[in-house]
Amino acid sequence: MNNENTLLDFEIDAGGKGLGALPARQRAGEIAQLGWQLLAEDLSLPVAVLSQRRIEHNLAWMKAFINRYRVQLAPHGKTTMSPQLFRKQLDHGAWGITLATAPQAQAAYNHGVRRMLMANQLVGRGNMAIIARLQHDPEFTFYGIVDSAENIAQLGRHFLEADQTLKVLVELGVNGGRTGARDEAQEAALLAEIARWPSLQLCGIELYEGVLKDEADIRAFLRRAVARCAAWAAEGRFAAGPVLLSGAGSAWFDIVAEEFCNADIGRPLEVILRPGCYLTHDVGIYKAAETRIQANNPVARDMNRALLPALQLWAYVTSLPEPGLAIIGLGKRDAAFDAGLPVPALHHRPGNAAPTPAPEGWALTAMMDQHAFMAVPIDHGLKVGDMIAFDISHPCLTFDKWRQLPILDDDYRVVELVQTCF
Repeated sequence: MNNENTLLDFEIDAGGKGLGALPARQRAGEIAQLGWQLLAEDLSLPVAVLSQRRIEHNLAWMKAFINRYRVQLAPHGKTTMSPQLFRKQLDHGAWGITLATAPQAQAAYNHGVRRMLMANQLVGRGNMAIIARLQHDPEFTFYGIVDSAENIAQLGRHFLEADQTLKVLVELGVNGGRTGARDEAQEAALLAEIARWPSLQLCGIELYEGVLKDEADIRAFLRRAVARCAAWAAEGRFAAGPVLLSGAGSAWFDIVAEEFCNADIGRPLEVILRPGCYLTHDVGIYKAAETRIQANNPVARDMNRALLPALQLWAYVTSLPEPGLAIIGLGKRDAAFDAGLPVPALHHRPGNAAPTPAPEGWALTAMMDQHAFMAVPIDHGLKVGDMIAFDISHPCLTFDKWRQLPILDDDYRVVELVQTCF
């Protein structure tokens, strides 16, 4: 990535929540010099924080995993939309970054990403114009996906008029799923339309297996993709260079690696996995996936370690209005709630030496915009002003609620700050 100094030393947005009383024109590169410590209440709660040690652990874990399978990694940037975290992923061997929209691609490009895959259809003149403008940079490489002849014709015409070539992957899908060609007749129509346009290059096949829930169905879907790759390679459908074969959300990337890593299509093949949530992991939907991976995947078992949850929300107890109920200063504007409510993990009373594990009787029961209802035993011992750390499920919909997130060391000191650009 380029612009290293800009990435690491941006001016902090003093209007961003969670950062306390900042000095005027504070630079992110000097944040550690403030000596801020979460437990000393130097930050403004609620605040989303990242664990330095756990982020580094997860980066190293995924690098080792993809190296063992001899595949490439293009983590889905929509999870964090953080240039500093993109940088860490690229520095740990990522092939590129996956994005979901043309504006996301523009944001990633603005912060130095020069190879990306857009795991979504590029539809509409305004969106196409963004990518065409980025492609004026000879160092920029972009892959889009297609699943309809209409969209292919629109892309072909737009990039022909722009005197450019667009690299595309055909997306395969399943009945009842999301996007993607469902059968061979649809696939044939896509191939025929791509062949009509000199401005389009067919570079591979893409899919998203996460719409399926059964492992046998997922493996069958992946094998269909390998078979299509081999057949289309034999027919000379692909442009020159390695053929790209891409799949893998954050729940089934191990199965995709197993099925794709030894695929033989008679041509050089580059397998691209796209999990995004591995970086921070969680204690909900991806923890369940991690449990399955550790039980069933031989590479993960041999590595003898697992991904760790690295994102937490800290908030104050703001009210104790009745027995058995604590109101927490944390709400839907701060944390994901689509895949389960945040889970109390730690309790800290300012002035004490260190946090303690949250007792088993504590649980969030509801969230409003800026308040959370936490059920507690009658003899809970809480006081207004106590600090609670919450683990979350589904990091994507927590990151997008924060402009900036502090990274903490094991002593809860702020050592770095990352920004987001949703």
